[in-house]
Amino acid sequence: MAIIHHTTLKPSKLELLTTWLPTRPWYVGDGAPELTKAGGFRLDDPEGEVGIEFMVAVDTAGPAPTAYLVPLTYRGAPLAGAEHALVGTMEHGVLGPRWAYDGCHDPVLYAELLALIEGRAQAMAQSITDTPDHEVVRSCTGDGFPSTPFAPTPTDTQAGTELPTPDGAVLHIHRVLRPHSPDVPPLPPQEATGHVAGAWRTPEGPRAQALFAVLYAAPAT
Repeated sequence: MAIIHHTTLKPSKLELLTTWLPTRPWYVGDGAPELTKAGGFRLDDPEGEVGIEFMVAVDTAGPAPTAYLVPLTYRGAPLAGAEHALVGTMEHGVLGPRWAYDGCHDPVLYAELLALIEGRAQAMAQSITDTPDHEVVRSCTGDGFPSTPFAPTPTDTQAGTELPTPDGAVLHIHRVLRPHSPDVPPLPPQEATGHVAGAWRTPEGPRAQALFAVLYAAPAT
């Protein structure tokens, strides 16, 4: 169980993201963003070492707000071989130095995201300890994923981030979220074999929903 510490972070997560987001190929803004934290959820690391957060950050700098999904991991020491995925370092008021990574490059987040899709992991509230987030929905068809440890190589494009799975399927992470009405659940494409959807607060006040991740089966051979 992850313990949520309500304390200081220097610099803040949003300050790190303000610099990092414009370097991503899926960033659609023009110049520096003006970010607010609008929602998301957490997953628990079974080993209790890595913080796992799926943050929705809304950029209000442009003519219309844009919601970005930013999977992040927080570690007490650098992740070997992941220098390219480092978002930045912070000083946590309780835990001390923390290294924040683009979670798509972190094998711990990857494993727990697959577990969430399969139904073996529970989405947890972003800011409350030991509280499930029931707004997060998931689905999975088929037999699940091989249990062999697997370190994916993510590919970032303008459309989002693609993550291969051990059985040759592809997990697409939506980085720019396309909001649905809270009354109309976002459904995955017909060809999808699994998905995760979540919610966040819009600048206007109402909550919106969107697909966060969609799993596509391995191509037929």
